Amino acid sequence: MAEKISVIIVSQNDRLRELIGMFLNEYENEFNIIDGVSLSSDFNYLIDKNDRAIFFIESTDDSTEYIKNIYDNFSNSKIVIIKENPDVTFIVNAIKAGAKEILGYPIIKSEFTAILEKIKLQFSGEYKNQDKCKMITVFSNKGGIGKTSIASNLAYELAQTTKENVALIDLNFQFGDITAFMDLQPSFDISYMFDNLNLLNNDFLLSTMEKYKDTSLYVLADSPYFKPSKKITTKQVTKFFEALKKCFSYIVVDTDNTFDEKTITTLDLSDIIFLVTIVNLPALRNCQRCLGLFEKLGYDSKKTQILINRYMENDEITAPDVENLLKKKVYWKVPNNYFALMASINKGILVTENNPTSNVAESYKGLALQVSDSVFRNNLIKKFSPEDGRRVNKILEI
Repeated sequence: MAEKISVIIVSQNDRLRELIGMFLNEYENEFNIIDGVSLSSDFNYLIDKNDRAIFFIESTDDSTEYIKNIYDNFSNSKIVIIKENPDVTFIVNAIKAGAKEILGYPIIKSEFTAILEKIKLQFSGEYKNQDKCKMITVFSNKGGIGKTSIASNLAYELAQTTKENVALIDLNFQFGDITAFMDLQPSFDISYMFDNLNLLNNDFLLSTMEKYKDTSLYVLADSPYFKPSKKITTKQVTKFFEALKKCFSYIVVDTDNTFDEKTITTLDLSDIIFLVTIVNLPALRNCQRCLGLFEKLGYDSKKTQILINRYMENDEITAPDVENLLKKKVYWKVPNNYFALMASINKGILVTENNPTSNVAESYKGLALQVSDSVFRNNLIKKFSPEDGRRVNKILEI
C-alpha cells in the first residue's frame, strides 16, 4: 500500500476544517489528516521535511512570507491557498511565494476534488508530463493563406521567449514547406520517425530532430525530396505525439488542409487550434465550415481560436465584421507585410530574424508571449478577478 499523503489544514474556521475533512474522508486510507493547527504551529514536529504533504491554508493578505517559508522548508509539499475573493495582486504574490493552487471560499466540492486529483498525480509523477506540454496546431482547410509562416515563426518565437524545448512538426507529407522556409536539410525526416515509433524517447528525439541554429527549437519535417505517400494510422499519430509531449514544453504543428485521419487525430490531441483565415469572403466561408465541423467533433470553444493573417486595418471587411460573421472573437491578427515576409522567405530565414523590428515580426513575438504566458496564473486571474485582466502583464513583471 502506498504511503499516506499528509494533509495539514491551517485555519481557525471550524466549518472550513470540517468541510475539508469530510471531503478527504471519501478517500479511504489515502490521507493522514492533521487538523487544528495555526499559522504559529511548528510543522517540523508534525511532518518530516521530505514527506509528501498538502498544506491547505486559509490565507490573509499578509501571509505571503508564511507561504514562502513553508515552500522553502518542505521540499515535497504542495500549498493550496483558500481565500474569499482573492484579487489579482494577491494571486500573483501567492504563486510567486510558492502556492500551487488557489481555492475560492466558500469551497466548491468539484473544484476541491479536481485540485486534489491533480496533486495526487503530481506526487505519483504521472501529472508532470501531462502538464508540461502545450500542443498548438495551425490549421486551415484553404491553402495559400500563410499557415507555414505562422507555424514556423510562432515556434521560433516560443523557443526564444521561453528558452524551453519547442518542437515544430510539418505534417504536410510530400508538400510541406518548412524546410524551405528555414533553409534546412534534415538528416532524418518525419517518415523515419513513424517507421521507428518504438524508439521514441527523449534522447532519440533530441538527437534525430533538426535543431534550428543555436535555439531550443527542434524541427521535424518531411524529406525535401519527393517520396510516395505512406498510410499513417491514428494509432501511430497518437503514439508519436505522446512521445513528443514527454520531451517538449511546446509542440507547434503545421498540417495540410485536408480532413484526413492523421489531421483529425492531431486536432483531437491539440490544446489549441489556430484556425487561420484571411479577410475575404471565400476564406471566411471556409472558416465557417471548419468551425461547424469542430463543433460536431465536440471541441471546446476555447480550444479553437481564430487567427487572421495578412490583416489590414483599412480593409473593407474589419475584424469586428469577421467576429460578427463567425460569431466568435478573433484571438490574434497578423498584419499584412508582403515585402518583409517575401524577403525572409527568399533568404530562407524567418521574418523575426531577418527583420525583427517589422510589424509582422512584432506580431509573432506578441503571439508567442500570449501563448506562453503562464496559463495557470492567467486562468486564476480570469476566474477570481476578471476585471483586473488589463493589469496582468504589468503585475507579472519580475
